[in-house]
Amino acid sequence: MLLYLTYWFPARYRARVVATFMVAIPISSFLGSPLSAMLLELEGTLGLHGWQWLFILEALPAVVLGLVALFMLPSRPSEAKWLSAEQSEWLTRRLEDEKTSRAAPVGHMPLWKVLSNPTIWALALIYAGSSATSNALSLWQPQILKSFGLTNLQTGLLNMIPFGIASVFMILWGRRADKSGERIWNTALPLALTSACLFATNLTSSLTVTLVLLSLALIGNYAIKGPFWALSTEWLSPSTAAAGIAAINTISHLGTGGATSMLGFIKDATGSFPISLLPLVALTAAGTITVLILGRLQQRTAAAVPAPAE
Repeated sequence: MLLYLTYWFPARYRARVVATFMVAIPISSFLGSPLSAMLLELEGTLGLHGWQWLFILEALPAVVLGLVALFMLPSRPSEAKWLSAEQSEWLTRRLEDEKTSRAAPVGHMPLWKVLSNPTIWALALIYAGSSATSNALSLWQPQILKSFGLTNLQTGLLNMIPFGIASVFMILWGRRADKSGERIWNTALPLALTSACLFATNLTSSLTVTLVLLSLALIGNYAIKGPFWALSTEWLSPSTAAAGIAAINTISHLGTGGATSMLGFIKDATGSFPISLLPLVALTAAGTITVLILGRLQQRTAAAVPAPAE
């Protein structure tokens, strides 16, 4: 989908568009928390466990909409029936001009070089913190809240709050990033907020404070997605965009799987959810530092390029 969006939207609109698309992630948790709690109450219906009903009923929309997308989504603006010929021509020309006018840090190269490119790995490290936090809190946040002695229904309702707030800020931050045109700090600041708030959960035993900190952590975690992917797609040349996006996403999810598993292991070993969040703190902090270093290096590279002769 990230590659698909580059076929439709010029770079200056990309942070808000990615944020608008990816807001489905926190909204799904916002709506899914109480829904999942209700579906778990179907325990024993037609001989199935509640978790089996949850898997079946929550999978159906994805399967149906996947088939709908296959037949309903046009591949390019030139295939869109809802655009006039003039609109389609303008957008296609704008996208083509953008491809030829910008020099990307990750230029044309074979697949094996994409997979070994330092910039690709650095971008993957940056996104690994956000991806790991998304997955870990989607899985573990209900358990963190429930550890304060809440019922399933209370847990589901409170779990909605951080995701609901994060959804709003995700859109606002994507629009801000596009309006300013700045990508580095709009990626670094939310990631730093996530790291600081996850760490701060170790300093409190209050449900209210923990809920506020988790809300702030998710605000930062989801706010990063629009500017980060806008930055990444701008730094990839058209010929490496498909492989580059796939490599960043795949490599980052290696960290996601490791961090999520480590969270469970640390929780079992220590009995503490806040301590188990420390790998996420380290990963998001490392991502913050990495994006600032990348931005500095890119500035130096751009400054070293001689100005065109008049």
